[in-house]
Amino acid sequence: SGSPQRLDTQAQALAGPRFSFTNTLYYFGGMVAIGAMSLFMTLGWQAFGAWGLGAISAAYLLACLKVADHLKHRQLAVPAGILATLAVVLVPLLVWCVQHALGWWPPGGLSSYSAYHTHINWRWLTLEFVTLAAGVVMLWRYRLPFMVMPIAVTLWYMNMDVAHALWSDVGHWDWKFVRDVSLVFGIATVFIALWVDVRSRRALDREWRQDYAFWLYLFGTLMFWGGLSLRDSDSELGKAFYCLINLVLVFAGAAIGRRVFTVFGGLGVAIYLGHLSYKVFGDSLLFPFALTMMGLGVVSLGIWWQRHEARINAT
Repeated sequence: SGSPQRLDTQAQALAGPRFSFTNTLYYFGGMVAIGAMSLFMTLGWQAFGAWGLGAISAAYLLACLKVADHLKHRQLAVPAGILATLAVVLVPLLVWCVQHALGWWPPGGLSSYSAYHTHINWRWLTLEFVTLAAGVVMLWRYRLPFMVMPIAVTLWYMNMDVAHALWSDVGHWDWKFVRDVSLVFGIATVFIALWVDVRSRRALDREWRQDYAFWLYLFGTLMFWGGLSLRDSDSELGKAFYCLINLVLVFAGAAIGRRVFTVFGGLGVAIYLGHLSYKVFGDSLLFPFALTMMGLGVVSLGIWWQRHEARINAT
């Protein structure tokens, strides 16, 4: 058990940046800059050639790290994290330039960098592995939670590209296989997020006692829930099991304070209840009343939890 003072300190450290006008400007401007060097990278940039574009991206990357160092030294953690994140976002572009310049790009498929964020292809895997490695090293160097975002996005991309690498030998698109790979990647990412979350909460160093798990939770749950929801079942037992898993997500999210679990779980439960309402109990007069009683039971559980939450969290 931990003392109330220690628990309060941990909660403050893991709360993250406040939603203020200044932070809104930081993140909005940062996302525009990140999008400019990733999602909105136009074909015109390739006119510089592989070496020219590589030199530009390397200069951008080093400049971002230099500014991030300066901002962090001035205790401006949020903009420092955004600049360091932009540096991580530039890594796949730099790797793409090096591969093309040295003639190491695998033949076939789309070769323009602008397709990296829009098309699934196993040829992107080298970019993703190097980005993950560079992202982890930079995260260890700067210790700024927003830097986990490109790592989580890269894991999301990788799950699709790994699936493409495995089924490309088959010669046809198997969406069920892609769905199952997404499910496995999602579970693995969520477990990584749980490990990171526990480590962050138990860390003694204040820099490590920050919310590094948020983006991993978000994209891990997205991959897991998406793969799970696409597993359509003809049996009512299978659909009920789907609802049960989503209920576990709802309560797990409430128990560990992760709203992303609750949001996706609640959406899954709503999908199942919609199925019951229109397919199973479409002509039933008692179904709305039973559903109301169930909802009130959940409210009662919430009241009980609120009364005992402090004691539960203290154990």
